Amino acid sequence: MTAVQTLPHVNGVVLADAHETPTAEALRQRACAELLRQAAIAAGLLGADDPPPQGGAMSEQAGSAIETLLDRELQTPEPSDEACRRHHAAHAARYAVGERVRARHVLFAVTPGVGLAALRQRAEACLLDLRCREPGAVDSFAKAAAEMSNCPSGAQGGDLGWLDAGDCAPEFAREIFGRSDVGVLPRLVHSRFGLHVVEVLSREPGTSPAYETVRSAVAQALRQQSFATALRQYLQLLAGRATMQGVDLDAAVIPLVQ
Repeated sequence: MTAVQTLPHVNGVVLADAHETPTAEALRQRACAELLRQAAIAAGLLGADDPPPQGGAMSEQAGSAIETLLDRELQTPEPSDEACRRHHAAHAARYAVGERVRARHVLFAVTPGVGLAALRQRAEACLLDLRCREPGAVDSFAKAAAEMSNCPSGAQGGDLGWLDAGDCAPEFAREIFGRSDVGVLPRLVHSRFGLHVVEVLSREPGTSPAYETVRSAVAQALRQQSFATALRQYLQLLAGRATMQGVDLDAAVIPLVQ
């Protein structure tokens, strides 16, 4: 039992062996998945003999049981037409067709062995430095990208060229599309790849279709928001009942089983 206590675990189930060095985000994902796996066992949806995940990979039966569990436990009401119309009116630019953004970035990638707190400090320092640069000064953004970015684009000063929403990870696209601001964005952009300092060089706004044309997409966006909120609350409930060590779920952003 002593060995288990020194490793990150959820109710005694080890999340990472001694030879592994998963990132903090990977540990959070494993902890959330393990909380749900154990809840599925407690609900009788999965056999108690289901093997604990190895290297973060759970059994196919566990994945199916978790889906059944969430279908049963999470209450996600169907969005009304009124709610959809309000959302569309407030976020019409998100549904623009043909919108393009020319951007560049400095990527601080989350990699094994790199502490998330130290990585964030480096990224925040870079962001502050670039936002404080004088107009017309030497292109410090390109210099920072060449010296610090973990993306191959760093060799081109971080230039990503012209992008449409389909070219980017969804979480990255949400932060740079559907807006009007140009220049270095005031906050770090978080994605599955790490932390990004982003500069929008120019925008082509595209056209905004009528609400009736995008009603299904708006409704799906609201369903996803409701699901994410319900899942976060459910995970918090499970975490409050569990004994955990070596993992911090406060920073978890619905890292659920894909």
